[in-house]
This record gives sequence, C-alpha cells and structure tokens, in this order.
Amino acid sequence: MTTLTRRSDFLAANRGRRAAMPGFVLLVRERGDGQTRMRLGITVTKKIGGAVIRNRMKRRFRALARDILPEHGLAGADHVLIGRAGGVERDFALLRSEFERALAKIGALAKLRQ
Repeated sequence: MTTLTRRSDFLAANRGRRAAMPGFVLLVRERGDGQTRMRLGITVTKKIGGAVIRNRMKRRFRALARDILPEHGLAGADHVLIGRAGGVERDFALLRSEFERALAKIGALAKLRQ
C-alpha cells in the first residue's frame, strides 16, 4: 500500500464513492489503471484541533488502514480518510467497526454498479 501525496489524487478521490461515519468520511475511487495496488490518503483539517490532535488522529487512521485495508479494501483503488470532529475521542474498536462497515458499504455499491 502506498500513500497519496498529490492534491490532484485527493481531488480525484472526491469524485468517487463516499461513506460518512461519525468519526470520519471514507472516499474510494477506482483508478482504472490496471494495477491492483491500493493507495491511502489521510486528511485532517485544522478545524479538528492543533497539530498534536491532528497527528494523533492520523496515526490512528494509519493503524486502522494497516489492519483492515489488505483484507477489505478495493484493489486498484484510492482510499481517502477525512477526519471529523470527535474521531480522536472515539474508542479504537468502534472506529475499527465503523471502518469495516464503511468499506462493506462501498464494496456493495461497487458490485451494484458492475
């Protein structure tokens, strides 16, 4: 899994499917370039808090992605997590179940469109 760094990749993911959860919003966009590699992007705005809070949230999101994306993520797609207020205070197990539910929702939508 690689990370998204270019702004254009984040904007392209915004045109994909989305699943809003209480602690985050998940955006998924299939690239269509023939590669099966998944890419991950994480963004947390300053509205959420200072640098310490934002970095803590990003660390939690990276840990979630390491655990869940290899099994439940869509191959050949960009996954973007956008932090929401309250995502830092949420229990990690609750975030994990919400992330799995969001991926299942987006996966079901992808199967319907095929």
